[in-house]
Amino acid sequence: MATEVFLIQFLLISSLIGTCCRNIGWGNFSFNNVNNGFIPQKFSYQIPHAGFGQGAKIGICYGRNADDLPTPDKVVQLVQLHSIKYVRIYDSNIDVIKAFANTGVELMIGVPNSDLLPLSQYQSNVDTWLKNSILPYYPATMITYISVGTEVTESPVNVTSLVVPAMINVHNALKKVGLHKRIKVSSTHSLGILSRSFPPSAGAFNSSYAYFLKPMLEFLVENQSPFMVDIYPYYAYRDSNKNVSLDYALLSPQASDVIDPNTGLVYTNMLDAQIDSIFYALMALSFKTLKVMVTETGWPSKGAISETAATSDNAQTYNTNLIRHVINDTGTPAKPGEEIDTYIFSLFNENRKPGIASERNWGLFYPDQTSIYSLDWSGRGNVDISTGANITSSNGTWCVASANASETDLQNALNWACGPGNVDCSAIQPSQPCYQPDTTASHASYAFNMYFQMNGANDVACTFGGIGVKSTKDPSKLKSVE
Repeated sequence: MATEVFLIQFLLISSLIGTCCRNIGWGNFSFNNVNNGFIPQKFSYQIPHAGFGQGAKIGICYGRNADDLPTPDKVVQLVQLHSIKYVRIYDSNIDVIKAFANTGVELMIGVPNSDLLPLSQYQSNVDTWLKNSILPYYPATMITYISVGTEVTESPVNVTSLVVPAMINVHNALKKVGLHKRIKVSSTHSLGILSRSFPPSAGAFNSSYAYFLKPMLEFLVENQSPFMVDIYPYYAYRDSNKNVSLDYALLSPQASDVIDPNTGLVYTNMLDAQIDSIFYALMALSFKTLKVMVTETGWPSKGAISETAATSDNAQTYNTNLIRHVINDTGTPAKPGEEIDTYIFSLFNENRKPGIASERNWGLFYPDQTSIYSLDWSGRGNVDISTGANITSSNGTWCVASANASETDLQNALNWACGPGNVDCSAIQPSQPCYQPDTTASHASYAFNMYFQMNGANDVACTFGGIGVKSTKDPSKLKSVE
C-alpha cells in the first residue's frame, strides 16, 4: 500500500510541476542570493555556465547519420517550436553550430572517436580546432559541454588510451581562453563499462578499464564535470524479457517493485536501477560526489519482427514517463532528489545507421518533421509534438496575483516564492520561455501558481499574504485577477 501511495503521489506531483508556461506567456528574471532569499533583478544577456543546481534538464540528441534530414536551420526551427532548450550533437559541424546561434538553446558538442588520436597527441591540434570550430561562434551559440569520445569502450578500434589525454588537451585549450568554467569537458560511456549492474548496490566498473577510468574520474571531479552515460532499459528488456517486465522497463506505475537485497531499496523501474548501478560503481571507487548525466536514453518506435517491444506506443509511453520522472527531480532510490540531466535519443530516425531495424527508428520525428507519436515535453500529459497542442488539461484551478496588490507586495511575495518557497523560477528569466509579459504581476502569477500546484493546489498554498487569488480561468487570458 505504501508503494502504491508513493506512486500515486509521484504521478500527481510530476504532472503538476510540469506546468508548461509556453502556452500562458509568463516571463522571467535572474536572482541574487540576499539574506537567504532571492532578489529578482532585470539583466541583459549573460553567458550560461555549464553546471547543476537549477533543476534537472531534458534535452534531445540530434544525430545526423541519415541522407534525408532537413537542413540545420529547419531543425533549429523545429527545436524552437517545441521549446526544446538542450541539444546534443556528435561532432562540431560548423553549419549546425552556426544554426543554433542566438536561439537560447544550450548545445553539447562532440569529438568523434576518429578524432581522438590527433587531439590527444598535440595541444596545438586542439588549440587550432577550438580556434576554428568553436570560438568564432561562441557565445552566440551557447555551447556548454564538449563530449570527448563516444562510448569508447564499445569502439571497434581501441581508443580508450587516447580519451583522457584528449580531454586534458581540450580543457587546457579552453582554459587558455578563459572558458574552462563555462564549457565543461567529459566523455560518454555505455552501460557496458560496468562488469556488474545487478543488484544496483553491486554495481562495479570493469577492472580492465581501470587504467583510463581512474584518471578520467579524477579529471571530472577536479573540473566539476559530470560522468556521462548512455542508458537503455529497452535493451535490458529485449535481451532478457523473461526476467524484466515491460512495465518495469517502460517506467510504468503498474510495474512490480524490485528490491535490492543488499540495501532494501525499492526500485519501481529499470532506469533508476541502471543509474544507481553507476552511482554505486562510482562510490566503490570513492567518487561519491560525482554527478551523473544520462546523455542518451529512449525507445525505438519500430524494429525487426523479433523486436516485438519496438512500437510507437511503447516509445511514447517510455519517453512520456521519462520526462515526468526527470523534471520532477525524483532522483533514484540511492540518490533521492538528485538532479539527473537527461537527453532523449533521438530527434530523427536515421536511415543510414547499420544494424538491426530498431537502430534506424529511435526518432521523435520523421525527416519531413512530422511527429512519429505524440509526446509531452513538459511532463504534464501527452502533447502532439507536431503542433504543440495540449491533449490533457491541468486541474482547472490556478493561483494568480490579485489586481489589487501593490507592486511592493507583489515583489516581496515573488522573492519569497522563488527563495524560501523553493519554486524554480528559471523559466521567467530573460530569454527563457515565460519571460513575457515582463511585468511583476505576470512573474508573480507564474511563481504563485507553481508554488500552488507543487503544494497540492490547496487554499493555504494560494494566500501569499492576501494577494494570491484562485482562478478557474486560464491565466493566458488574464494578467491578474481581482
